[in-house]
Amino acid sequence: ESIIAAKATDISKLERTGAHSHIRGLGLDDKLESRPNSQGMVGQLKARKAAGVIVKVIKQGKISGRAIMMAGAPGTGKTAIAMAMSQELGDVPFTSIAASEVFSLEVSKTESLTQAFRRSIGVRIKEESEVIEGEVVEIQIDRSVTGVGPKTGKLTLKTTDMETIYDLGQKMITSLTKEKVMAGDVIQIDKTTGRITRLGRSFTRARDFDATGPDVKFVQCPDGELQTRKEIVHLVSLHEIDVINSRQQGFLALFSGETGEIKSEVREQINQKISEWCEEGKAEIVPG
Repeated sequence: ESIIAAKATDISKLERTGAHSHIRGLGLDDKLESRPNSQGMVGQLKARKAAGVIVKVIKQGKISGRAIMMAGAPGTGKTAIAMAMSQELGDVPFTSIAASEVFSLEVSKTESLTQAFRRSIGVRIKEESEVIEGEVVEIQIDRSVTGVGPKTGKLTLKTTDMETIYDLGQKMITSLTKEKVMAGDVIQIDKTTGRITRLGRSFTRARDFDATGPDVKFVQCPDGELQTRKEIVHLVSLHEIDVINSRQQGFLALFSGETGEIKSEVREQINQKISEWCEEGKAEIVPG
């Protein structure tokens, strides 16, 4: 009955670039009036304003369990407005399905819809973890002359009170390269999993470049000890937990997308465990 939720948090979210991947919101001002061109949205001013009113009502918790139907000819922006509404709602699960996905030879209609619903219900799991947090002073990576063999290196981290040098193995070097970490970045390393999170650029390095992109976030250099205990929050969907705990499919099914039928007994056990975690304060449900 043990439920593995942590594995689901280590999966990098793969976002494909598509017709709506540029949308960041509905493009409304404080009075819910539509801007002509904002947050990736253009046109459909009245529809966007109406969607903004609905988003406000959703945030106030007054429209739960109801559906919204948007009608219009192909290419008029129905999916774009739905995506924009999900962005406006913030860090909530959003599931997009087409009618053709429900009809399948491998999965029944009930199972397909159940999976869609459970993808749209998030679980915010809280846990205490040992982390190393500091500003990167220097990254030194040593490669062999022949180019064959494992890489080694050293990472220098500092806070306002101390500075330490850590030895790097192959896995950590790969993670640092993947996150594009460089000197001046403030990073957090989870000691349990070795996961590296880039928190932003240090304010002390704000003048290193004449111009920076809109996605660059400047943060203060951490103070105190490099190694601290912090409450880490993971957001996973019920469907991800279902897949990991279904023995037929297992962890790799999350990457392939072919999950097949998941037994109702597995879901019942998961629901029971999640309910216990919610009562104990370890987790909370995030409606999507």
